[in-house]
Amino acid sequence: VPEPPLIVNIQGDEPELEPGHSDRLVQLMQQHPTAEMGTLGTPLSTVEQVQASSCVKLVRAADGRALYFSRSPIPFVRDREVGDILASGERPWLLHLGLYAYRPDFLLRLTQLPPSPLEQLEKLEQLRALEAGATIQVGVVEHHSVGIDTPDDYARFVRRQLSVVSGKDQ
Repeated sequence: VPEPPLIVNIQGDEPELEPGHSDRLVQLMQQHPTAEMGTLGTPLSTVEQVQASSCVKLVRAADGRALYFSRSPIPFVRDREVGDILASGERPWLLHLGLYAYRPDFLLRLTQLPPSPLEQLEKLEQLRALEAGATIQVGVVEHHSVGIDTPDDYARFVRRQLSVVSGKDQ
């Protein structure tokens, strides 16, 4: 059996992920054949999201490579208020979406590495790849659903699903 060119992993906390996002991720990896890994981010639009530790933020280089992922607000704003920046229409914060693409050989190597120091501090497995020197290519998409990261997120998801089943919009 031939090895697949990519392995795509959709995390379980993203049940409402738009189907086209996985296609976008595959295209991203095709456009960047030297990237060992790929993922997606979407602009954050509220102060609460920027400040929530359950929302994983990421920063990327001009060429789209991931520089860092964190539960803290990154980039940190020293001289302005987050709300003022968002009110101006700027969206410098990206929310990491629970979707990954891996080159199979890299995924095999990654699973053999022990948890890294930054991974253990932030509880973010993608930091293991960055600390190992991997290139993680990040695409930016519009994303209108909410990942399930807290009990409140789950309760809202259940209410949305019940309203779909009952035919009522919420």
